Amino acid sequence: MSSPLSHPLVRTFLASVERRTAALPAGWREELLEDLREEIAAALADDRTENPAADGSAAISEERVRRVLDWIGTPEEIAADALAEESGSIPPEPENPGGTWLTLGLAVLPVPLCLIPGVGIPLGLVAAFGALVRLWRSAPWVRREKRQATLFVLSPLVTVPVLAAALSLAFDGISAPAFVGSLLIALALPVVGAVRLARSAARLREQAP
Repeated sequence: MSSPLSHPLVRTFLASVERRTAALPAGWREELLEDLREEIAAALADDRTENPAADGSAAISEERVRRVLDWIGTPEEIAADALAEESGSIPPEPENPGGTWLTLGLAVLPVPLCLIPGVGIPLGLVAAFGALVRLWRSAPWVRREKRQATLFVLSPLVTVPVLAAALSLAFDGISAPAFVGSLLIALALPVVGAVRLARSAARLREQAP
């Protein structure tokens, strides 16, 4: 089964980003493209699992691919952010590791908090709101990273109901194990987003004088 990255729309998207960021240092440009490949592959992986076909790219609807690419941003926006960051016109600033880990901890807490009976869901929403406030006020990340991280933090609002419904159908009714299972699966995207932000912040600290 071929990779989601082989989809024509994805290839065109990545080629456009590569062309528009030609002025970046080669290593920086390749790192940006690799981050985009990882994010696109992660976002489309569920589609391939749920809709298997002889050709993995054909199993993913064009509409779904377009939505994922729209969430990530246009090649023009991505290139503009990368070039601005490289030129120093929008310089991200390193912050202490404690502040970064507080933001990332809040980003992944909403799903585990939902396991607390009674008050879990309100606590999860408060944690998600706190994570987004800190994220958009933090200096280490550019606008594109913040926009993508926002989608990862909010993704359980969509994935948990869908997964819970699918698991309840598979096990003849909504049950506690089905709900817990849906939460654990939904945790994957916030964790992916947190890992990406942690790597970006660590890289910035290493480059700081």
